[in-house]
Amino acid sequence: MFKVLVLQTLYTLSDDQTEYQLKDRLSFMRFVGLALHDPVPDAKTIWLFREQLARAGAVEHLFARFDAVLRARGWLAMGGQIVDATVIEARRPRLTQAEKDTIKGGGVPSEWKPARRAQIDRDGRWTIKRGRKREAAPGAGHKRQIEIAVPAFGYKNHIGIDRAFGFLRRYRITHTAADDGGQLGAVLDRDNTASEVWADTAYRSAANLALLERRGLRPQFQRKKPRGKPMPAHLVRGNATRARVRSRVEHVFAAQKCRLGLVVRTVGMMRARVKIGLANLAYNFSRLAWLQAQTAPA
Repeated sequence: MFKVLVLQTLYTLSDDQTEYQLKDRLSFMRFVGLALHDPVPDAKTIWLFREQLARAGAVEHLFARFDAVLRARGWLAMGGQIVDATVIEARRPRLTQAEKDTIKGGGVPSEWKPARRAQIDRDGRWTIKRGRKREAAPGAGHKRQIEIAVPAFGYKNHIGIDRAFGFLRRYRITHTAADDGGQLGAVLDRDNTASEVWADTAYRSAANLALLERRGLRPQFQRKKPRGKPMPAHLVRGNATRARVRSRVEHVFAAQKCRLGLVVRTVGMMRARVKIGLANLAYNFSRLAWLQAQTAPA
């Protein structure tokens, strides 16, 4: 059944589609270990198994076990670590302002019936995804204008990868309104053999710098542009140097969102953790398969 969930994650399948593909594809049956005469788990069985994993919090333990297997086989976390976060969109609820205020306060609108309570995601939050900035028109000073700002609802996948092999080593799931920098301690890997930590400007704070100093780590954080002044040349060069390393974490997000089509179609934080956790685990599976397929240089 766990292999069924892996296939479902890798191919972005619903429960009904997973049942159909298990009956239709010999490659799926061979991967799962089913013979032609064996019964195929139906959509409800798949849903119930995933629900049991969610209630038991088993995905986090499975991720830790696979990371232990990687270390035992020599795929040690080396070269430093790169941390970042991305928004995983979920189904957007249609609520009135009064309902939004009630949910933000931790309550549930009294007029909601049990069916509506089961359908509305009360754990996800809204955020604004801001695009790249462009220079203002001549004569407007050093002000910069936002090119695009898109509202998004859902959760955040905070991850830390090792620089050497690109495996996810730590992750944490929050709602989208959570501060990226506040999750740094949760995604740092204590087993990484190097001391450098790469991150963007959202992680540069006095608290995070103090945290790294206590752990004996060296920050390689991007620097913000001074307000009302042009970006100094030495900061531009430093950011470009760090970006060449930090950009590797974007490959993980691209693989999850483009190849795996990662979105959250379930309701609630508990199920979102299973969905995103399985995507993180599936990425490590595919990453290991790719690395093992590389031929050694002569």
